[in-house]
Amino acid sequence: MKRTTATTVIALIITVVAVGVFAATLTHALWYAPGGDVAGPYVAASSTDPVRLIIPALHIDAKVQQVGMTAAGAMATPSNFTDVAWYKYGPEPGQLGSSVIDGHVDNGLSLAGVFKHLGDMKVGDDVFVQEEDGSRLHFKVTDIESYPYQSAPAPQIFAQNDAARLNLITCEGTWIPAGRTYDRRLVVYTELSPT
Repeated sequence: MKRTTATTVIALIITVVAVGVFAATLTHALWYAPGGDVAGPYVAASSTDPVRLIIPALHIDAKVQQVGMTAAGAMATPSNFTDVAWYKYGPEPGQLGSSVIDGHVDNGLSLAGVFKHLGDMKVGDDVFVQEEDGSRLHFKVTDIESYPYQSAPAPQIFAQNDAARLNLITCEGTWIPAGRTYDRRLVVYTELSPT
């Protein structure tokens, strides 16, 4: 009888711990759910909208979603952790100006997101955008910067109009539970390559 009671107590303790770990993981996953897109001005799709982002150095070949702004006024994020998202109210990749694509660094379970290794890129690396019509644009990395998330320079990221730019952005640093975000933003700046 003592052995059955001890086995029952151990099984109960293991069950309670497992439920606790599951609840904590689920809470973190839901707390870090991707930011939703709020309605903005209608933008008609064109045959040059980006559909795939390819980064050979990182073995990335990701589907491109189109997003706008969140209710908090930030760029929305992809609805999953394997796709990237293009800010549809900015220029299309290849047009004059700053086109911006973001992606998650990880998910609520700390599993790698599409941009987990974005910080491994180097100046000169290739980035390709495949468009809806099948054409492919070639960009080259020109700079890589990390900023505190509350002071990332939005004009530099979203509004440079001196060249055809593609800026890639993700989170990095330390998780801030109250803000449901990481404390830094990593930005990889690229420019359209003539070749």
